[in-house]
Amino acid sequence: MSFKQVTTLITLTLISTAAVAGQPSHWAAVDDPTAKFIIDAERQWAEAACTHSKIASTIVADDFQGTSTEAKRYTKPEELAEANGPITARNCRLIDARIRLFGENLAVAYGSESSVRKEEDGSEKSRCQIWTDTWLKRNGKWQIIAAQDTQYDCK
Repeated sequence: MSFKQVTTLITLTLISTAAVAGQPSHWAAVDDPTAKFIIDAERQWAEAACTHSKIASTIVADDFQGTSTEAKRYTKPEELAEANGPITARNCRLIDARIRLFGENLAVAYGSESSVRKEEDGSEKSRCQIWTDTWLKRNGKWQIIAAQDTQYDCK
């Protein structure tokens, strides 16, 4: 590489790094349209185990990667297959959700949800989980690109 090419590469790297590092972040206000959209979508996804809503097909990106409460990775096709299975839950609800915005195209949703699930032995058990979902706006459309779920004892 020539000196000019190296200089150009270094300059572009510094500009890219500054652009990413310079992204201000803030908690979204309750009336922020993006936060309202994301929280409503998260509510629908939390309720999907009870309603068989097809919300995941639109809000989960094709290149999505999730980590389940069973410490297993899953993809969009796996999420959709589970959503099309039998309804095994009731009282599905979003407990809370907060949105942190990073510039115009990236958001992180922090929330929790609960449901009552049928166990293998036929008994019912409350299930609570806390999660973090990463949203990316591509081509004008907000979608979840990553999810991390953790189950905890319901109180």
